[in-house]
Amino acid sequence: MKKVTFNIIFSLIFFFLATSIGFSQALTSKQIDSLVEKTMTTFNVPGMAVAVLKDGEVISKKGYGVQSLKTNKPVDTKTMFGVASNTKAFTSAALAQLIDQGKLEWDTKVSDIIPEFKLYNPYVTNAFTVRDLLTHRSGLGLGAGDLMIFPANNTTTKAEMIHNLRYLKPVSSFRSKFDYDNLLYIVAGEVVARVSGQPYDAYIKEHFFNPLNMDRTTLDGNKIANDDNCIDGHAPVNGKLEITGATFTKVSDPAGGIYSSIDDMANWVQVRLDHGKYGFKKQDSLFSEQAHREMWTPQTILRTGKGAYNTHFYAYGLGWFLKDVNGYFQASHTGGLLGIVSQVTLIPELDLGIIVLTNQQSGAAFTAITNSIKDGYFGISNANRIKQYNESRLKREKQADSITASVEKKIAASLKNKASKPNVKAYTGTYSDPWFGKVMVSQKSNELYFTSEKSKDLTGTLQFYKGTTYVVRWDDPSLKADAFVIFSLDTEGRANGFTMKAISPLTDFSYDFQDLDFARINEK
Repeated sequence: MKKVTFNIIFSLIFFFLATSIGFSQALTSKQIDSLVEKTMTTFNVPGMAVAVLKDGEVISKKGYGVQSLKTNKPVDTKTMFGVASNTKAFTSAALAQLIDQGKLEWDTKVSDIIPEFKLYNPYVTNAFTVRDLLTHRSGLGLGAGDLMIFPANNTTTKAEMIHNLRYLKPVSSFRSKFDYDNLLYIVAGEVVARVSGQPYDAYIKEHFFNPLNMDRTTLDGNKIANDDNCIDGHAPVNGKLEITGATFTKVSDPAGGIYSSIDDMANWVQVRLDHGKYGFKKQDSLFSEQAHREMWTPQTILRTGKGAYNTHFYAYGLGWFLKDVNGYFQASHTGGLLGIVSQVTLIPELDLGIIVLTNQQSGAAFTAITNSIKDGYFGISNANRIKQYNESRLKREKQADSITASVEKKIAASLKNKASKPNVKAYTGTYSDPWFGKVMVSQKSNELYFTSEKSKDLTGTLQFYKGTTYVVRWDDPSLKADAFVIFSLDTEGRANGFTMKAISPLTDFSYDFQDLDFARINEK
């Protein structure tokens, strides 16, 4: 009787202690399966691959759903997904290797390696270091200049892109503010190439993919396009998923070009948890312990706030977002392409790695999965992350739909009001922006048509909105990036230039229309 009573008391004490300290109840592989399948249904994701690594072991590593709604082939652990900006960690690691070899330093001036590198401000150009390339604190705005590399049919060369950096106007002072960018990671990739004497692709393959047996990982566009075990991206268009096209040009590879499988990404994440060590008994190393620490040292401070896990600091390192979650240090990154998103999360003190690859562009989906898995290790049992992030997503979409519906209503009213229609011939002509290049505004029947010389994806019909403002409807609706075109007029009522602005707040930041400033070219 006493033994039974003691066991009951002990069980109660254990229960209350476990509840109070957040006793770990990690999800099993079957529970992860259920979590992923429910998430895919909730967020309408055709296919995913998810891996969980703990204490050097694979807890779960599987593919789910289909590669593409076009083929309905199943996703497996060798299916290639675009990891997008998770490529940035490879670029920073490549520089770390070259620094270990004494070929440069984190604070080497970029202009010492790339003499033609120039930014808008001469002082910033002269002070800009390799470290600055990786830390999103240049003073340029969010996604500045991305329209030179995005969408994928842009013809801007790498040399042109580097030259055009000088035309991008800063929105904040140097090193004072975080604004995420891609172009400077492309410059970082060029640093890798010039210092190593190898093309960026070849360097990454030789020094990372090959030693880590990442044989389902590539930067080769032809291989990606022709591989029969590679996903298509999907985006919702008018309530239905459509297959998206390619996102970035080849120039953007150091910022977001890698495609990889969940098998290979698990190898990469395990090596990062092991501070760069790999091989039998971890006898080999990709980079030094000092380089490992530097990449995970805060460089640029971001906003702070408790969030879901009582976070007290949030920063960007060298290719990684860094924060504290529930008392633990976390290094993570996300990646986004048209119709494709990914997330890599490492919690080194728990020896925990979580990887989520998807073929639909809902970031809420990968966040729900990652945080549900983290909750298990943190002992958080009362949070429904799928419900939480779905409600947040629906709220944002409702707000965005309200904005676009208001625009549609005004366009419809303008079409009915014949008296308000302007003389379209006053707007036709060729316009140019210093870094984006030429745009032709032509007349087709009684409508205006927008054609970009370098960005073949950005063609569409201009519909009158009000005043001197039009709305451009891109021919490819899966871009989800319709925009205002705001013309300025000369004293004779003829358009002499225009600016642009995205309509929906959910438009991808790489459509940096707000950075464009077109002037009419008076052609002879």
